[in-house]
Amino acid sequence: MSKRIGIVGMGLMGQAFITNLRKSQFGVQGFDLDPNRMDQLAEAGGHQVDTPADAAKDVDCLIASLPTSDIAREVIFGANGIASGAAEGLYVCDTTTARPEDSERTYTELKERGIRYMDSAVSGTSTMAQTGDLVVIAGGDAKDFEACRDYFAGFSRAAYHMGPAGSGARTKLIINLILAGNRLALAEGMVLGEKAGLEANNLLEILKDGACSSKTMVDKGPKMIDADYSKQGQVKVSLKDSRLMMDMGQKLGAPTMMIQVYSQIMQAALEKGYAEKDTVAFYEIMRGMAGLEEREGIDDVPFGKK
Repeated sequence: MSKRIGIVGMGLMGQAFITNLRKSQFGVQGFDLDPNRMDQLAEAGGHQVDTPADAAKDVDCLIASLPTSDIAREVIFGANGIASGAAEGLYVCDTTTARPEDSERTYTELKERGIRYMDSAVSGTSTMAQTGDLVVIAGGDAKDFEACRDYFAGFSRAAYHMGPAGSGARTKLIINLILAGNRLALAEGMVLGEKAGLEANNLLEILKDGACSSKTMVDKGPKMIDADYSKQGQVKVSLKDSRLMMDMGQKLGAPTMMIQVYSQIMQAALEKGYAEKDTVAFYEIMRGMAGLEEREGIDDVPFGKK
């Protein structure tokens, strides 16, 4: 197996992939529209290329890490896209949190060109990704999944094959739905505790030790308490994902009651100017609903100021 890998899209998650792939002794060639991200690639010991097509050349595997499946399809099939630079047999591992139907369509269209595609979503925050504490959830052909195990191991702690194309994307949306519920419940409880006059840090410690304990409390509880909304995820991305979850539920005839409430709160957070803040910046919306004063963030710029 080649020890060189391509990557297109080098945001928070993509940079974490690069860090861990380099630690795993992979050579990395990559492309991003943001010159700063390209500079970070070079600093990590990777090789900058000029287009997504170039990122796909002379490698056996390419990772795409992009904001939406619409953007992913444009990067794959558009001018100077991945498909135009790919040799037959290339593995494209798309880690974008995608609309499952888009993943199925991309799989079919790339297969006609002899390119092997897997929707290879990852579960974990960008902070977790930095330490390789990610889980890959892949949809596609089983033999392709087995062939890519070493690549996945280069930036994650575990990988699961969930079924045919689209299965990884569907599983990721379910994971994110449950995660959103955890965050919403924690925010509601913490606001109620604040209104009741309970000391926040003490309350969080009790919650973490109680029957309701969750990883969300460890990862996001302190951020809520401290109004630390430095990015591990982003409000605008979480809102996009919530809409994909509701769309999936409507198509399958499954209830999505909680995520509809969550999505409206995230919409309010977006409109208040939190789009680029960490996902749990919606906590300030919850506090506002309780009549509590909106706080300033760690950069001393009041949230809600666009």
